[in-house]
Amino acid sequence: MMYRIALLLCLIAGLATAAPRPYSLNTARSTVGFTYGFGEALKKGEMPVKSASMQIDLKNVSASHIDVDLDARGARAGFFFATQAMKGPEVLDTARFPTIRFKSTRITGSLLKATVRGDLTVRGITRPVTLNAALYRQRGTDPDDLDNLTVLLTGAINRSAFGASGFSNYVGDRIGLRIIARIEK
Repeated sequence: MMYRIALLLCLIAGLATAAPRPYSLNTARSTVGFTYGFGEALKKGEMPVKSASMQIDLKNVSASHIDVDLDARGARAGFFFATQAMKGPEVLDTARFPTIRFKSTRITGSLLKATVRGDLTVRGITRPVTLNAALYRQRGTDPDDLDNLTVLLTGAINRSAFGASGFSNYVGDRIGLRIIARIEK
């Protein structure tokens, strides 16, 4: 009986001192998607990830950290004209600002419903943003497999807050975000 109590106390202590673990982003299976209004239509685009550093604590979500660099030069806005305009000096100005960066500052909630607050830098301008997040086990994996996970992040930003206000007669200010990140240990 004492042995069982001692083992239980060791397990509880181990959980209490668990630390964030590094996860790698599988860029081939992940998408950083965005939507924007073009006239009356809603258009979709994607942007590749340059690099990502993620420390995820499955026992204590608030101890997790995310730092992601996106390749703005590789962005696609759904059709050629929009892509070229988006990369130009009136919007993202990718010649001067080739990278978009997000760095978390605070994560709250649970694995299935978290709020990720962080700093987003676009065109050299940094603003706080809030994203909704959920962590899922990847399809086809064992129920106990926590090495291969999917993170869904959603939210929206106003592009004018980052100085990306060009072509406002054609393109709306609100940019919707839908990021599917496949992560692995």
